[in-house]
Amino acid sequence: MELLQRNYFELLGLPTQFEIDLTLLDQHYRKLQSEVHPDRFVTASANERMQSMQVATQANEAYQALKNTTARARYLLELNGIETLEESNTAMPADFLMLQMEWREAIDDANGAKNVSALDALLLEIKQMAKSLSQNLSGQFAEKAYVEASESVRKLSFIDKISADINRAIEQLEN
Repeated sequence: MELLQRNYFELLGLPTQFEIDLTLLDQHYRKLQSEVHPDRFVTASANERMQSMQVATQANEAYQALKNTTARARYLLELNGIETLEESNTAMPADFLMLQMEWREAIDDANGAKNVSALDALLLEIKQMAKSLSQNLSGQFAEKAYVEASESVRKLSFIDKISADINRAIEQLEN
């Protein structure tokens, strides 16, 4: 079980690139999990049981990272020696900062009006922006434009957070 030294893409038998086949990711993940699942190693040595647990854990981490667009892009950047520094580097272009403020105001307004439809519409708008950023990322990785990709990841990370906030607001209004 020398799998522990591989990167997530290698571990799951995928090319190390931004664009991946999510169906293939699912298939490779399920296959690997069935091969290394700790239940298959109940009668094995303590060392083999521990190795199966470690590989199963790494497979879970790899799957979670690669199935999420933002996490996959962040991981690819890390493999190329680029840290996104999302917690400390919050610098964004002025137009994106304005958009963030508009989205936050729209959430507050929709919440105040208990308007789930407005929140749904905002979520759709934000998902379109995320899709556009994902397409940009694809080109940025193809061109090895890692600094630009890092900025796109920071934007996507914000979009992920605001999308989660909107989903929570919708859930609260519906309950």
